[in-house]
Amino acid sequence: MKVSRAVGRWAGMRVVRRLSKSIPFVGALAAVAFAGHAVRRKGLMGGMVSSGLDAIPFVGALKNGIELFTGDLIPDRPGPDGLGAAAAPRATTRRPGPRS
Repeated sequence: MKVSRAVGRWAGMRVVRRLSKSIPFVGALAAVAFAGHAVRRKGLMGGMVSSGLDAIPFVGALKNGIELFTGDLIPDRPGPDGLGAAAAPRATTRRPGPRS
């Protein structure tokens, strides 16, 4: 029983080591995937800088940790009502329903 437990631990640690090496690349892929959203919220330069910092493995983690407590380091661009672009309401068209 001891040998199978030791082999299981060895295999588990090997899997963990491989996964930990891929984590920076997963973060970079997520930053690239959300780049368009950041550009819409922060403008072209602000969104690209924010996404670029997020794509760098340890810098992005540090930036997101700081933003967790302080808010955005790169502020959103102002919307039409003076609030941030994310806070601006979207224009919706309402279709008329059946009348009674």
